[in-house]
This record gives sequence, C-alpha cells and structure tokens, in this order.
Amino acid sequence: MERMETIKDTLRKRTLTLPDGTRLPVLGQGTWKMGEISGKREAELEGLQTGLDLGMKVIDTAEMYGDGQSEQLVGEAVKHRREEAFLVSKVYPHHATSANIEEACDGSLKRLQTDYIDLYLLHWRGRDLAETVEGLERLKQAGKILRWGVSNFDTSDMEELVHQKDGNHCATNQVLYHLGSRGIEFDLLPWQQTQQMPIMAYSPLGQGETLVKKLAKHTAIQKIAEKHHVKPLQIALAWTIREGNVLAIPKATSKEHVIENAEASTIELSLDDMKQIDSIFPKPARKMPLDII
Repeated sequence: MERMETIKDTLRKRTLTLPDGTRLPVLGQGTWKMGEISGKREAELEGLQTGLDLGMKVIDTAEMYGDGQSEQLVGEAVKHRREEAFLVSKVYPHHATSANIEEACDGSLKRLQTDYIDLYLLHWRGRDLAETVEGLERLKQAGKILRWGVSNFDTSDMEELVHQKDGNHCATNQVLYHLGSRGIEFDLLPWQQTQQMPIMAYSPLGQGETLVKKLAKHTAIQKIAEKHHVKPLQIALAWTIREGNVLAIPKATSKEHVIENAEASTIELSLDDMKQIDSIFPKPARKMPLDII
C-alpha cells in the first residue's frame, strides 16, 4: 500500500502542460495490440484500471489497433470512470478527410462508449493538411473532441502544419522515442520545446526484446538499476521522462507490469547516471530520419 501511495503522490506532482493549459502526468498507458486476444482481456482490463488507480490517466488507443478492438477494451475499462481518464485516439489519414472524418470519429466514440475524446490525433501524415485541420477543428467545435494533435510528424511536417490555418492549435506530436531511438533530440524535440508543445512517446521501452537485450549487455545499466533498487527497463522509462517535457505511454498487460511502469516516475537519475547512459546510448550528432513503427 505504501508503494502505491508513493507512486500516486509522485504522479500527481510530475506533470507537463499542454498548450491549452491542461496538466497531465508524465506517464500514461499505451494499448497497441491489446484487446485482440479474449483470454487476455480480463488481465488487460485490470491493468488499465490499476493505471487509473495510480493516476496514469492518459490512455492511448487508435481506430487502427485491432480494427477497433483496442478502443472497445478501453471503453470497457473506463465505462464507470470516464472523468478519471484522459482518452487519446487516432484517426487513419485516409479517414481524415472532409467526407470521412466525422464518421471515423463517431465510430471511435461508439467503441469508447463516450461522447467526447480528450485528444484526437492524425495517426500519420496524409496528403492535405489543410483539409485535415479543418475537419479536426469542426469536430472540436461540435464537442466530439476537446483538442487535437498529430503522430509520426517530423520537424519539417510540424513546421508546415503550424503554418496552416488553425494549425497552431495542435496539442502534441506522438512519436517513437526511447533509449535506442534518440533521433528526435537533434531537432524535433527542441523545436517542439520552442512551441511549448510536449512530445508523446510511444513504445518508450522499444519493441520486442531489442532494447531488453541492449540493456542486458551493459553492466553499467545493471548497476544503475541496482543502485535505485529497480529493474533496467524501469531505468529506461525513467530516462524517457527525465526532463518533464515528454509524456510516455508504455503498454502493460498485467497489473504488476503497470505498477512497475508507474514506479519509474519515482526514480531520480543523477548526473552520473545520465553520463553513463549517454555513453552507452549516445545523443544524435546529426539529423536522423524519424523512426516509425
């Protein structure tokens, strides 16, 4: 119980601010590939609800995930706790047109069992940014979404976006960011800081076993984890949210895994920790193509 209370207290304090002044905890919950296997559904629901208990109110999903099954899972998880959650969903680019965006949003609303989405993202760039922004603004005016943003946009895309009519209403950009993928630190992350627009980091622990294997190779990472009495992956997650301008959305499919993710918010990495981490996973020295999963 003391462990849970410590985590909850930390997440109440460790927040970032969206452009409209909304404050959110720096850790949320991802749901990619969740809701697709019936035998895992109860554990996944328990995990999402445990996250809400701990204050990980941001739950990210998309119409693409399991062809809507992830949204259905999220809707069930927050059915009686809607006001505790900050729901994020994403629309396909080919649905983000004047003719299709309202229908796509209505489908997400139905699956999520809610009448509004807190943050609606364009999943990746489509052809006509002006048309998409116009559609997103129309959804906002109708009250179906409260704010909108984008995902998988590089710096040049963001610069083009904010020069569209109402493009500066973008709340965030959700991109891949973890220890093994630091390319955004060269230009995208600093650019968004100048715009006072936080990054949302998807897959902040990498995909599959790749990052796990990389962490296991380095005794320095193991020693940092031992010093903080946590696991190496918790160090990796703590690193992602270290500066308070990134909201990470790790996925977890069990209650204990959710608690471990949330506990990463309580880890304070020292300057020496950071130097050792940088020596193993160096900062980018040049512009890198945007990593996308």
